[in-house]
Amino acid sequence: MEILIAGCGYVGKKLGEDLVGRGHQVLGLRRDPAAATASPFPIRRGDLAVPGGLDALTHAPRTIVYCAAAESWHDEAYRLAYVEGPRRLWQRCLELGGPPRRFLFVSSTGVHHQDDGSWIDERSPTRPESFSGRRLLEGEAVVRAFDCETVILRCGGIYGPGRRNGIDTFLRGEARLDGGAQYGNRIHRDDVAGALRHLIELATPDDLYLGVDHDPASRDDVWRWLAVETGRPLPTRHDGDAPARRHGGSKRCRNDRLVASGYDFLYPSFREGFRALLAGDGR
Repeated sequence: MEILIAGCGYVGKKLGEDLVGRGHQVLGLRRDPAAATASPFPIRRGDLAVPGGLDALTHAPRTIVYCAAAESWHDEAYRLAYVEGPRRLWQRCLELGGPPRRFLFVSSTGVHHQDDGSWIDERSPTRPESFSGRRLLEGEAVVRAFDCETVILRCGGIYGPGRRNGIDTFLRGEARLDGGAQYGNRIHRDDVAGALRHLIELATPDDLYLGVDHDPASRDDVWRWLAVETGRPLPTRHDGDAPARRHGGSKRCRNDRLVASGYDFLYPSFREGFRALLAGDGR
């Protein structure tokens, strides 16, 4: 087997489809394979969070993409998904004859604590305050200790078909202007899959990339663009107390390293991605 996708859900299934289309041999693992729609590659039952949950994996893969998701928004769920999961998968590979050549781990820009709108890159410090950021950073350390080539992709907020929360918030009339203080880092699902495919095929990748599009736009910029694009009224400003801070803070992430590696974004900013979703593309 050539490529194993551990956590074959929203991103993993799209990645597998792309890889099969390029001639790769792919196997997916998922807690509930029955929940996956028709797939051009096999998806087997695999629970990374429990001992013995990887018995369906019978051959050591050459490349692993770890893009599992926590079952719930709790510290223990994050520990199992992002710390214990990679360890168990690594141990299973050793039991099957040896480590993979390359291990890619999908993390989050949430490991960066910056909350002042500053620009950051792969060299910026990471001191996450949330349990989710701390567990993801712990998982990154676990993966980096593996005796193989490791690549970490820290993704911003992933949106795409079936995940158009910003658009629907606006269309429901629930959006509010906040003075442009809240920056967000986004990436379309197809670009997460595309970047992972690119890093799988890249001869000598770096060990860390920020997976975000070109424009860490503020929420106000998003609402203004949607108002023009849809012909709907501009949202009103927040009244009373200041708006709640974004989950993940307010920072502007640079994707220079990923772009310099040769990746060409399908959706360079939220504008192209949201326009496709508004048009029903991939609904």
